[in-house]
Amino acid sequence: MASLQNSPSLHRSLFLNSLPQPHSHVAPAFSCCSRRPSSLLVRADASVSPDRPGRRQLLAVGLILPSVPLLSQNSISFAAESKKGFIPVQDKKDGYTFFYPFGWQEVTIEGQDKVFKDVIEPLESVSVNVIPTNKEDIREFGSPQEIGETLIKKVLAPPNQKTKLLEAKERIVDGKAYYTIEFVAQAPNYTRHALSTISIANGKFYTLTTGANERRWGKMKDKLQTVVESFTLSNV
Repeated sequence: MASLQNSPSLHRSLFLNSLPQPHSHVAPAFSCCSRRPSSLLVRADASVSPDRPGRRQLLAVGLILPSVPLLSQNSISFAAESKKGFIPVQDKKDGYTFFYPFGWQEVTIEGQDKVFKDVIEPLESVSVNVIPTNKEDIREFGSPQEIGETLIKKVLAPPNQKTKLLEAKERIVDGKAYYTIEFVAQAPNYTRHALSTISIANGKFYTLTTGANERRWGKMKDKLQTVVESFTLSNV
């Protein structure tokens, strides 16, 4: 466990402020371009009722076009496995796949390999981080509880936020161990409820984190659980 806590490269490489900050009127804009540049800029006007029929659906339709190049690069078999209401991501270079909810927009954040987020609810997002490691199995770093406590205190939440680990468990997929942690991070004006899954393959330490505002957790938890459980690694 000491090797994880005292690893400067881990603390440097993982994005310390991975929890997006909420904005009251406009979804956050980023100055740099995404890996697959989008020709569509979507702004969420807080003056429009979020319950107005068709609003989110209209935005989602507008986001289909930027997603087409991504889907066209995936194999037919992988696309066929896509779950209803989710879009598949397959990174053949780094060897990982996952699903994210339909309608989320890809953005670029320094220190993250991929980030997708909701254009209306800025705390609803998923990010993937990949860094080198000389370990071969996530269990070499310690138990799910030990790693979970370290990550939420030093990596997955800003230092000024109060964090609490709710659950930490291990799952095995095709013989590979993945740790999944559930936690909350409390800021002065909001609380984010999040899930992370971590694993090791190809000489890399992978972290996928997704979450939502605590007030929307009841509505979003099943979707976010699907995102976490869809994250799998392959040899490259």
